[in-house]
Amino acid sequence: MHRATQPSRQLYRPFSITSRRASRKVGSMAPRRFAPLDPAKRKEGDERPVLKGVVFDVDGTLCLPQNYMFAEMRAALGITKETDILDHIYSLAPAEQDEAQMKIRAIERTAMASQRPQAGLVQLMDYLDSRAIKKGICTRNFDAPVDHLLTTFLPKHIFHPVVTREFRPPKPDPAGILHIAKTWMHEDGGESLIMVGDSADDMVAGRRAGAATVLLESDANRHLKEHECTDMAVGQLDELIEVLEEGFKGKDFGEET
Repeated sequence: MHRATQPSRQLYRPFSITSRRASRKVGSMAPRRFAPLDPAKRKEGDERPVLKGVVFDVDGTLCLPQNYMFAEMRAALGITKETDILDHIYSLAPAEQDEAQMKIRAIERTAMASQRPQAGLVQLMDYLDSRAIKKGICTRNFDAPVDHLLTTFLPKHIFHPVVTREFRPPKPDPAGILHIAKTWMHEDGGESLIMVGDSADDMVAGRRAGAATVLLESDANRHLKEHECTDMAVGQLDELIEVLEEGFKGKDFGEET
């Protein structure tokens, strides 16, 4: 835990957020844009919005992917690859849910010892701090692996809020991202934010929240570059620095109808 440098971690009780953005149309949107964060590159009369915050996924985004965990979790729960792990757990009776959660947490605790940071991780976080851009986390992990990653690789950086598995509904529902935006007192939902992740759930949740979306590309997810909810793809995290300095522009989906 980051007790010395980070606000006390909130544990979120299960609940739902309803919003006009929760059912936001995922396709047919004009390119998402933000003004350059470098003040010297802003021009008078530039009507592009200013980026206010970035929300990050964890596994596969802040740290290298540990996808082997999902096969281990499904084996422990006795479910197939086609079944969403959290959907399955939440469909169980309360006592069975507790047992299932214990099984997958044990797998995550073992895996967190081998966490490795993504390339460009610290450089991007240093840059966002230098531009006073808020940082939050929205993940389907539980809190221990998240704490381990932040304590080990980003001990000087503040992420708040940190939305973990205790918050329901999870991604791809936009509720977690909308909660972060509300905590930051953003009246436009996620429209002044960027969601950075490595999965379809991240892209869909970001788009439904109204945020711009950035895919951290890998061999396993390269097909998601063409996903209707992906605004931009980068090969490593610090590639975002130049993008944000010069002004963010996502791909063209066509005008919204």
